[in-house]
Amino acid sequence: MSSPIRLLSTDFDGTLFAEFEQPPIAHELVTLITELQAEGVKWVINTGRDMASLMESLARARVSIQPDFLVLVEREIYVHDGVRYAPLQPWNAACARDQEELFSRIRPEVPRLTEWVNQRFKATVYADPWSPFCLIAGNNGDADEIHRYLAEFAAGIPNLTVVRNDVYARFSHAAYNKGTALAELTQQLGLTSAQVLAAGDHLNDLPMLKSEFACALVCPSNAVPSVLQSVVSQGGFTASRPCGLGVADGIRHFLKSI
Repeated sequence: MSSPIRLLSTDFDGTLFAEFEQPPIAHELVTLITELQAEGVKWVINTGRDMASLMESLARARVSIQPDFLVLVEREIYVHDGVRYAPLQPWNAACARDQEELFSRIRPEVPRLTEWVNQRFKATVYADPWSPFCLIAGNNGDADEIHRYLAEFAAGIPNLTVVRNDVYARFSHAAYNKGTALAELTQQLGLTSAQVLAAGDHLNDLPMLKSEFACALVCPSNAVPSVLQSVVSQGGFTASRPCGLGVADGIRHFLKSI
């Protein structure tokens, strides 16, 4: 198998990893990625998780493959150096600097936004090392309403955006997302978007599921409607199978068609 795709970018939860399935990462996909990596194809897990959470889930999944790169919290890039995942500089430093500059301007508004949420919904609002405003809504209906409110607020702040995945949301810098991180990694590898495949299932994957970043776009059957619609509108592949099985189908589709 000679692959025209030289870089695979896969989301983790719901795309690569199905927590309640056994195995959580489909053997069929593991075998396919193993074959592609043997040919020199690079693989990046492009996720909203942080390092500790991702490493724990990969260890529990007991897979035999290892990603060459990680994009964590939808923006930080890490390169496997043979021993560990090392931060890619100057990208990560610039990301941290720009995020902090933006967040320093919106922190005074966080108490007001938190009060608005708490008065109307049963939701958890908190800060973490990556954002001063993070949210876990009680259900997707509440998350939709809160998302609309936060998006209106963010529209008035240059470079501020809301990153959403299921009932989870957080503020982030608009210049740093799964798509721009994938573009940076593509450039670092000396590749073009014509050599990249991206697969995802949820709202926070939309920034990388764009033809400007990847010529081959894939979503599994469990993808949310807006992701399905976006991938279809760009000529991508929508699988009839869920999660990793659907991703495997998508990879094979593009290996045959490109």
